[in-house]
Amino acid sequence: MNKYAIFHQPESRYAYALSDNKLRIILRTAHEKFGSVEILYNNKYDFTKHRNTAVMTKFAETELFDYYKADFTLADVRLAYVFLISQNSKNYYYSEEGISESYDFELAYYTFFQFPCINGSDVMRVCDWTQSAVFYQIFIDRFARGNFEKDDKYINSEWNGGCDRYTFAGGDLKGITGKLDYIKSIGANALYLTPIFASDSNHKYNITDYTAVDPQFGSQSDLEELLKSARERGMRVIIDTVFNHCDQKHAFFQDVLKNGVKSRYYGWFFVDGDFPDTEKGNYAHFADCKYMPKWNTNNPETRRYLIDIALKYLNDGFDGLRLDVADELSHSFLRQLRSEVKEKYPDKILLGEVWHDNRHWLRGEQLDGVMNYKLQKILADYFGAVPIPARRAAERMNRLLLMNTEQANATALNFLDNHDTPRFFRFTGGSKDKLLCALCAVFVFPGIPCVFYGTELPLDGAGDPDCRKTFDWTFKNSDGGFLNVFKAVLALKKEGVLKGGAVKSVTAQNGMLVIVRENEHGKITAYFNTGGKSRIIECGGSVLVSINYKNNRLLNNGALVVKV
Repeated sequence: MNKYAIFHQPESRYAYALSDNKLRIILRTAHEKFGSVEILYNNKYDFTKHRNTAVMTKFAETELFDYYKADFTLADVRLAYVFLISQNSKNYYYSEEGISESYDFELAYYTFFQFPCINGSDVMRVCDWTQSAVFYQIFIDRFARGNFEKDDKYINSEWNGGCDRYTFAGGDLKGITGKLDYIKSIGANALYLTPIFASDSNHKYNITDYTAVDPQFGSQSDLEELLKSARERGMRVIIDTVFNHCDQKHAFFQDVLKNGVKSRYYGWFFVDGDFPDTEKGNYAHFADCKYMPKWNTNNPETRRYLIDIALKYLNDGFDGLRLDVADELSHSFLRQLRSEVKEKYPDKILLGEVWHDNRHWLRGEQLDGVMNYKLQKILADYFGAVPIPARRAAERMNRLLLMNTEQANATALNFLDNHDTPRFFRFTGGSKDKLLCALCAVFVFPGIPCVFYGTELPLDGAGDPDCRKTFDWTFKNSDGGFLNVFKAVLALKKEGVLKGGAVKSVTAQNGMLVIVRENEHGKITAYFNTGGKSRIIECGGSVLVSINYKNNRLLNNGALVVKV
């Protein structure tokens, strides 16, 4: 037995509460066969006297390891446990002391693993409405114009013109309100809006006033009408909030420019010296953008200011916040933000932009979920011009799922592209079939699916800003067959089995990527084929989505979703 591969850690992604009395325990091993993998467990105060036995089941495989799990519904939520692994007629015990061939149960209280107590306030909760949500992300200046009476002297681009930071096409809040029925008709029931507050750019990520709707986009009454109209249609709305940085024209930074270290707001930013110098950029700022000074969210006064803004947005009717550059915000800020938000609005969500390892933010006391860039990269590699093998895709998906708890997986914002990335259509080399297959994978994978506006056309584009092209409301290049499959994919989220974070398996079978979801609502199996050859599939159930599936054969660049 490869003892070096065996690993477990209490109160982590290897042992966490699913609810107030339900616990999940996970054990990692090498790729090898065992006679059995079991857990000996009991109330931690009675463990030395008596132990129950639970068989663990292998449920995931990555490139290096196998993973076993067992779920417990507990009458007493104070658990002690030791693993018992059988191989080649020998038994091995695994405890806090490591691996041994014998174990002293009389002194087990020194060395057993324990989950000391499930405390309800520590359990990560999932907002129910998110499990039925299908988000539609809108970059506002490029989506639709609804107000033709506004002062439009700022517009300096034709609707189908180019795109850069200072190119304005005229999209606004009224334009979104006027398209709500369209958005709902394609299968989306929630909106994710990029920033809408005062700024001199088209993207509004450099905010000068957090409480004033930018007049290019409309007025406070236009925002209220949008939120009201969305509610009437049963649609949720979240807003992109920019608390990592502001614009140098923000009144507080202007005060620091004027008064330097004597400014009340000097400690609200990170300034190297008595005065900030906008030419030298001797202050922390977003990326290499000197015009975006970074807020000091370690400062209690700064935190209070920004959290009050967040609470105002939620009080105004937004259903959640997407936090821009969330990984650069202080953990103290995020903890305080979550505490205050959940106290007043327990059913509103906090999503964060975190591109890399995100475990630190998803322990139940900061974010509800993150934008799932890791899933996007896997899909870009699997459905790209030169696809990785199905086995490699399955291993990476399993590693992604194992990175966090089931609740965090259920609230990850899954997407193919957004305002910061190339259009996924570009990743596929212009293949509509691959685009639809990848979109299907987004919907069968645990999490909250999010579609970037124009995917249904489909829009093409390289990275920022080319991915932010205007929506073509003439639909002159749209494909009716493509749109029909697109709608069928979005309709998948209505299936109860695709709600929540639980996965039966993610594997490679016969050269195909296969994702199986199963719960009390039934079982759904999704097959994806990018291997170049057609594959025989006898589905034996009702077909929910079919892409390049003919005569029991799944052709190259095909997907099949079956419910039984």
